[in-house]
Amino acid sequence: MALLTESPVLDADAVRREAGRRRTFAVISHPDAGKSTLTEALALLARAIQDAGVTHGKSSRHATVSDWMGIEQERGISISSAALQLTYRDTILNVVDTPGHADFSEDTYRVLAAVDSAVMLIDAAKGFEPQTVKLLAVCKARNIPIITVINKWDRPGLDALGLIDDVGERTGMTPVPLTWPAGIAGDFQGLIDLRAERAIALEAVEAGAQAAAETEVDIDALDPRDAGAWLDAREESGLVESSNGTFDREEFEAARQTPVLFAAAAKNFGVSQLLDILVDVAPSPSPRPSKEQEPRPIDAPMSGFVFKVQAGQDSAHRDHIAYLRICSGTFERGMVITNQRTGKPFATKYAHRVLGRSREVVDTAWPGDVVGLVNATSLRVGDSLFAEQPVQFPDIPRFSPELFAVARAKDPGRYKQFRRGIEQLEHEGVVQVLRSDLRGDQAPVLAAVGALQFEVAAERLGTEFNAPTSLDHLSYTLAMRVAPESQGVPETFRGGEILFRADGEIVAVFGDKWKVGHFRKDYPDVVLEPIGAAVDQ
Repeated sequence: MALLTESPVLDADAVRREAGRRRTFAVISHPDAGKSTLTEALALLARAIQDAGVTHGKSSRHATVSDWMGIEQERGISISSAALQLTYRDTILNVVDTPGHADFSEDTYRVLAAVDSAVMLIDAAKGFEPQTVKLLAVCKARNIPIITVINKWDRPGLDALGLIDDVGERTGMTPVPLTWPAGIAGDFQGLIDLRAERAIALEAVEAGAQAAAETEVDIDALDPRDAGAWLDAREESGLVESSNGTFDREEFEAARQTPVLFAAAAKNFGVSQLLDILVDVAPSPSPRPSKEQEPRPIDAPMSGFVFKVQAGQDSAHRDHIAYLRICSGTFERGMVITNQRTGKPFATKYAHRVLGRSREVVDTAWPGDVVGLVNATSLRVGDSLFAEQPVQFPDIPRFSPELFAVARAKDPGRYKQFRRGIEQLEHEGVVQVLRSDLRGDQAPVLAAVGALQFEVAAERLGTEFNAPTSLDHLSYTLAMRVAPESQGVPETFRGGEILFRADGEIVAVFGDKWKVGHFRKDYPDVVLEPIGAAVDQ
């Protein structure tokens, strides 16, 4: 395709129509609640893949299609977010599978900036867990509507009514069940679809590798010996409805009400009902708030922002992908758009839709879509891109790191590869990279929210860049930003040191909060500020 020098002619009606067909959502939860399993089950039922990878649990599962790193496949966790697009009932579902490990909260935070709703998974046996609470707080801060899925109902777990009460107490939203399980946790016989007022018996097919078999059940016609679980389900769901009311779309979109579904994603139980809920009630893209301007209308000229940068997915080509959320207008591959941060044009010749390591060319995309821009080495997380009418979308805050380690190449002869790898990891946001004149470029300080970030950084430096790396952990526990107007910033001080990020920001790191107090007393002209978002949000 020839490179376009002008933006495509905007068809406002087509943009609004296509945006109305989109649902862009994230899947969030505590680690091991089944995010990647659910994502793959959605892909299976939307006929995007032939077989689900999860068959007998993580100990013997195939790698899910959205987990592409070796460390992900070895451990059965997601540590990089994947974006995939599914078509179901003539609706386009843009699914963003967030990292499944608490150490990668910052990556999840970026993803939540790019979605219109979220599916929150809760483990039926464990209920609400700490990481779920943190992510819920981020969603609520952004007023993101949440669909709650109580997963793993095929395994022994908690009481359904108790879980509903817990959802209400922990989320501050009114939980309104749209499906209800027949059978206690561990004895999942089927579902009552409360919207359709029908009962459905469920049976796993090929141990969950295929869509579950669904058979409609007439509860009143059942033999009394077989009707117990179904009658209990009907009674319990009626109790909740009389207490919490029925589904109200306005309350849901205002994040005051959360629809609740029960599922067993590993067996594809309840997944088709979730697909229907996403199509019927999840919000489509709406005008996007912009920085110091009115919200960007859906039918304005093309615009979007980068919420993730990733390299190393295709080791044969050493490519570099920037994930762009389209906010308005029509994106066409080959169009030239402008990077608001640099003011420079960016040619979109290589635009792909990415699922794990597989990808396909994207010629056209609409509001709500996620496009992978390949070889986008000039783009950074948070960059706003636009055609014709300039726009700057709100910044995506950083998390304040709590762990610090000095990185060094084990083989001095591999320093060039080591430096290139460090720059790449910094670019992606896998870790924050801090430098100082005293330590030099050969010993950068890596800063992270969680320890697994260091492990991933070291593994990628060794495997992708052929630069085996040692990490020496430092005793610092917190970092503060030094305001630009500060005077008399020291190079060193007791209990910490001054470091620099590549963007020029000055960062002071400390052993503990008491050292911050000492610093402020010793250097009253240096203004310290918190860094971005707090980890405990």
